[in-house]
Amino acid sequence: MSGSTLKAVTVVTAVLAGLLASAYALGHSLVPERQPSTAGATTSAYGPRYGDQPPSDEPGTPSADAAPDAAPYPADGDGPYGAHVSTGSARVALTFDDGPDPRWTPQVLALLSQYGVKATFCVVGENAESYPDLVRSIAAEGHTLCNHSWKHDVNLGKRTPDTIRADLTRTNDAILAAAPTARIAYYRQPGGAWTPQVMSTCTALGLTPLHWSVDPSDWKTPGATAIETTVRTQTGPGAIVLMHDAGGDRSGTVAALQRLLPELLARFELEPLPTGAA
Repeated sequence: MSGSTLKAVTVVTAVLAGLLASAYALGHSLVPERQPSTAGATTSAYGPRYGDQPPSDEPGTPSADAAPDAAPYPADGDGPYGAHVSTGSARVALTFDDGPDPRWTPQVLALLSQYGVKATFCVVGENAESYPDLVRSIAAEGHTLCNHSWKHDVNLGKRTPDTIRADLTRTNDAILAAAPTARIAYYRQPGGAWTPQVMSTCTALGLTPLHWSVDPSDWKTPGATAIETTVRTQTGPGAIVLMHDAGGDRSGTVAALQRLLPELLARFELEPLPTGAA
């Protein structure tokens, strides 16, 4: 083979190699990168969570960089559809959703008792029916009980008024079967997915719609440090803090609560939401 022929072959080979490499790179770029698994991140024992929650700029939802001692939260009734997002005073309310749970609720109750703090427990009806002893403990220890629907149906607000009323009434009945002297003054819509139908049912049943102003998203199990940081930095006078004592692994919530209680007590007076009972 002559020198000129060899040189030509070499050039052609280099061009073909370059074309193949470009084709491979193009094909590779068209394949989506594998994303980290989020299995379980937005679900719980009760299915999809917070899918219809109002956006983060909804009144009463502080930004992530809110100052630790921000101004008081809006007056009661300034949340979605007029739901309460404030205690109406400088006091702060801790609220726990989705229980009772035989593993996590006793741990939360023990910590609250250790620091002499009263809170509000928004209970799911089927759990109240399954664990009436825990409902009795919540009431006996001076905490406020709140209706959180029968089965944590995020879409309950889209159902018929009769269905909504039956759901809330059934949950009230389960709570009262466990703690007959309890007064149920509040209702919290699963996922914060309030609708006019839910609000009118609350009015008919004498229940105050209860939203929140601080949400560490502990239902996503982000870890104790993340939960603690959000509550510590976003809580101001009048805040209603949302946490969970059921619906999944709540070890991070319990650990965060243990760290938070001393600091919150040093900054605020913590209260259970009042029931209006004598």
